Amino acid sequence: MTWEETIKFIRTQPEYNDLVKFAYFEEDLSLNVERFKSSEEFIETKMLIEEFMPLATSVRLLDIGSGNGITSVAFAIEGLHVDSVEPDPSLTIGAGAIEKLKEQYHLSNLSVHKAYAEDLKFSDNSFDIVYTRQCMHHAHNLSRFLKECYRVLKKGGGLITIRDHVITDEEDKKWFLQNHPLQKFYGGENAFTADEYKSAMRNAGFSIKKELNHFDSIINYFPLERQEKEKQEKEFESLVDSIIQKKLRSLARIGILNNIASSYIKRRLVHPHDEGKVPGRMHSFLAVK
Repeated sequence: MTWEETIKFIRTQPEYNDLVKFAYFEEDLSLNVERFKSSEEFIETKMLIEEFMPLATSVRLLDIGSGNGITSVAFAIEGLHVDSVEPDPSLTIGAGAIEKLKEQYHLSNLSVHKAYAEDLKFSDNSFDIVYTRQCMHHAHNLSRFLKECYRVLKKGGGLITIRDHVITDEEDKKWFLQNHPLQKFYGGENAFTADEYKSAMRNAGFSIKKELNHFDSIINYFPLERQEKEKQEKEFESLVDSIIQKKLRSLARIGILNNIASSYIKRRLVHPHDEGKVPGRMHSFLAVK
């Protein structure tokens, strides 16, 4: 199957309803946009960007690997000048879908380009921000991908990479691909190690300012809800405390013993937010030219 055929197929299968919803693959393109632009992920992404650059209407943003356009349209609605790059021409999940949304939302500040990140047709020093969401891990050539991002950024501009799959080694990659729900249909998934991402960024010339691990931000751990994550953390801490009380009894009141016991027990238990237990866990990066 092609990527477009895969998305059309899973929309018809009830067992993929949640994936279609949470991945913003609904047939109603504007519904995807409205849900994404009000999401905690998008809100926190804007906050992350504003750590180094105010999101003013004069900002020019390049959105690479835009898919069905939810990200490009969301930023354009914010008033930014957006250039959307998407190699897939389809009306379902590619540049054709973005063109439809551009017309629907009357966005004169959005331009759509059919191209790959490794071969961008823009002049040097053109953009204030280069943004990619769930795209960098699909790079055919990661080094070339990031060198092109660096080339088209203005000096002082920022690279924001959101929700890229991370693996530790080839065995971990096999585990991720086996667990990816759509890999069996279209076979297009991929992942790199965190060091491979960071090394390619630095080799391109970037200075890495921030790396968000899987459970550091809802940007990465969505669709797990923040409240559910906090509940899981509290339940884990309660379990540790109950074990300490049972084992140490009155000695648990001695701070140093409590701390030692807590550290020991946490090493022995499987933390609910151990990202090593998440196949293809997500990381996000902020880097500056």
